[in-house]
Amino acid sequence: MKNKKPFIGISAFLIVLFTMPLGHAAMIITENIFGHEYIYHAAIIIGFTGLFLLIWGVISANENKATFLGLFAGLFIWTGWIEFAYVYFANRFGVEPAIVNGEVVTKPEYLILPSSIGFWAVIMLYCFFGTKSGCQFFNWFQKKLKLTNTVELKPAKRNTAMTTVLELVMLLWTFYLVLLFVYDDNFFGDRHIATYFVAFGSLFWSLILFIRLIKITKPAYAIRYAIPTVIIFWNFIEILGRWDFFKEIWIEPGKYWLEMLLILIVFIVLVILSFFWKRKIKNQITD
Repeated sequence: MKNKKPFIGISAFLIVLFTMPLGHAAMIITENIFGHEYIYHAAIIIGFTGLFLLIWGVISANENKATFLGLFAGLFIWTGWIEFAYVYFANRFGVEPAIVNGEVVTKPEYLILPSSIGFWAVIMLYCFFGTKSGCQFFNWFQKKLKLTNTVELKPAKRNTAMTTVLELVMLLWTFYLVLLFVYDDNFFGDRHIATYFVAFGSLFWSLILFIRLIKITKPAYAIRYAIPTVIIFWNFIEILGRWDFFKEIWIEPGKYWLEMLLILIVFIVLVILSFFWKRKIKNQITD
């Protein structure tokens, strides 16, 4: 098992990593298929699909299955009920995209997303000062600040699927806000030193998390640990794309359909292999 240890973490990292371009591509494909007239109906269905997956994960007694269902539930809920909600209101009120040199650099929906900063701040205040959630990031700050009046959450049964959904949504929300604020010329700008700090700070932070990730031998936990590792690393990818270091093929899935298809195939194979690892570990423990 020691020799197989890094492969579980690496596989988990790649599985979550591939959800990023596939999620972007799926959103664009959905817009192209349903068009302006039916896109919001489709978005509502996508969100309800995520809710169904979440309920399935909540009632599942299998931690591995619950984690994957939570991962996909979070992706569907984020895309259908959050991202497309901003698309709807941006279009409804005629928000114009940010354009630089004749090219759209920030879509309208992302220009209004930073308005949610107040709600985000209230939730963060509760996580920092109101409760012990089990999150290592919050635990570290609470220990350094010597916070002793927080209430430890002790559910009757650990809800793996809901934990995964909340982790994914909160991390996506947090780092969308970070990127959008540093991109904004009224605050910093995409060539500001602050943007470089976010880019390379995220790369360094994700590297530390990745080193810890490859030491994990439990597939379900590896997937949950890979979520922050990947999302923080994706900040670096997003900023490099903003700087035109490479072509973001997931923005044009129709044009780069072969590349996206290959990513999808590898993603499916890795998901299947992750369940194989789970069974193999269980058999070795039994033996």
